[in-house]
Amino acid sequence: MTRKSKTAKAPSTRQLRVGEELRHALAGLLLRQEIFVEELQSLSITVSEVSVSPDLSNARVYVMPLGGMQAVLVLSLLNDLAPKIRHLIAGRVHLRRMPKLKFLLDDSFDTADRMGRLFQKIASPPAAPGD
Repeated sequence: MTRKSKTAKAPSTRQLRVGEELRHALAGLLLRQEIFVEELQSLSITVSEVSVSPDLSNARVYVMPLGGMQAVLVLSLLNDLAPKIRHLIAGRVHLRRMPKLKFLLDDSFDTADRMGRLFQKIASPPAAPGD
């Protein structure tokens, strides 16, 4: 599941591998709450995807707080903490240069839900008048 424009090339195997390694490191960091931010302590945050640029210098991190609660606050805090988070995971992920992290809200869950409801409407046509 990668997000790309219609003209973009498919990600290379290296991009995918680095993205997955970063995703695991970030998920572990957030799970163990290694960064103390009071606003994030009570929230469960899912790291659904990390998309890495072809030159491995930038990474888009798609996250979603459980239930979508306080999503704007979570994104703001994570982007403010991005340099510190980058430093913490640099020791766990063995790369020559650590990509800059940009945290974005993952809307794929909402999109999948909306599509599911649309397919449900198609599968069950409205009742005919007089039924």
